[in-house]
Amino acid sequence: MADLFRLADTLGPSRIAHIHNASLGLKAIVVIDNTACGVAVGGVRMAPDVSAEECFRLARAMTLKNAAAGLPHGGGKSVIFANPRMPTEKKEQIIRAFAHAIRDLADYVPGPDMGTDELCMAWIKDETGRSVGLPEAVGGIPLDTVGATGFGLAVSVDVARSFIGLELAGARVVVQGFGAVGKHAARFLAEKGALLVGASDSNGTLADPGGLDVNALIALKDAGRPLRDHPHGRKVDGDAVLDIPCDIWIPAARPDVVRADNFARLNTRLIPQGANIPCTAEAEQALHDRGVLVIPDFIANAGGVICASIEYRGGTRQAAFDYIDERIRANTQAVLEDSRRSKTLPRAAAMALAQTRIRAATATRRWR
Repeated sequence: MADLFRLADTLGPSRIAHIHNASLGLKAIVVIDNTACGVAVGGVRMAPDVSAEECFRLARAMTLKNAAAGLPHGGGKSVIFANPRMPTEKKEQIIRAFAHAIRDLADYVPGPDMGTDELCMAWIKDETGRSVGLPEAVGGIPLDTVGATGFGLAVSVDVARSFIGLELAGARVVVQGFGAVGKHAARFLAEKGALLVGASDSNGTLADPGGLDVNALIALKDAGRPLRDHPHGRKVDGDAVLDIPCDIWIPAARPDVVRADNFARLNTRLIPQGANIPCTAEAEQALHDRGVLVIPDFIANAGGVICASIEYRGGTRQAAFDYIDERIRANTQAVLEDSRRSKTLPRAAAMALAQTRIRAATATRRWR
C-alpha cells in the first residue's frame, strides 16, 4: 500500500481495495484512480505476476484515456493474481467471487482485459449488475470479438502516416502480442494494404519478410493454438520480435516491454501503442530522439473503452465504430500537430489534452 501512496498525486488514486479470499485462492486489487469525468471504467486483468503498482499505472492510463476520448467516465483498473488458463469452472468461481467482493464499489465498472473476456464480464454482470464488453446474448458489444481496440489502432496509424510520409500499401507491420488487440490491428491494417512480417505470442515469434497470412494466424489463435503451429515463416523466440525490421511496430502485450536495455534493437518508423504503458519513459524519449514516431497508448488504443462506453449507454456497434473513428482520428491529429509545433514528445501533448479535460470536469464537482 505504501508503494502506491508514493505514486499518488493531485489526480489520484481516489480509492484502493485489496481483496483476499484464502478459501477460494482469490487475491485481487482494485484501483479507482479518478472519477471527475464520471464513474470509472477499466478492465479486469488476470495474470500470476501482476502487481499493485501495475494496477495503479493502468488505472491512471484509463483516467487519461477516457478523458482524452471525451467519455463521461473516470479511470480504474483491477488485477487478479491467477493463471487465466485455469479450468473454466475454477475461473468462473474466482471471477464471481471477485465480482461479489466489488459489488459495493459502485463508482467502478469492470471491462475485459488481458486474461478475461466477454464471458467473464457476463459473470460479473450477473453478480453486480454492472460491466461492459458483454456477450451479444445479453445485449453487449463484445469489444474483443469485434476488434474495437485494433480498429482504433489502425485509425491512429492512418493519421500518423502522413507525419512521416508512409504509405500503408506495402507497409511492413510487426505485432508483439497477437491476441485480442494485436490480431485485429493486423487485420484492419492488412485491409488497407499493409503486410504483416512478424508476430509474437507467449510461445514465440513468427517472421516472414514476404508476408504472413493474417487470416490464417487469426484462425490459429481463435482455435487456441500458438503461432508456431503455422506451417510458414521462421520460428524464433519471443524476444526476437524486437529485431524484425518494419515500418510499424505494434506493442500489444504487457507494460514496459520496450526499455532502456532493448529499445535500440527496434528498427521501425512508427509505434502505435496497442498495450497500455508498453514503453518506459526513458525508452520513449530515446525513440523520439531517434526519429521514431510513438503514438501514446491512451490516444492510440482508446477504441476498446470507447466501444465499452457506447455499450454502457445502450448504443449500437455501428455507433461505437463511428465514434472510435471520429475521436481517435481527431485526437491523433491534434496530438501529433501539437507535438510537432511545440517540439515535445507526443506523450506530453497527449497529457496536456487529457489533463485539460480532467481539470474542466473537476471544476464542476463539489469534492475536488
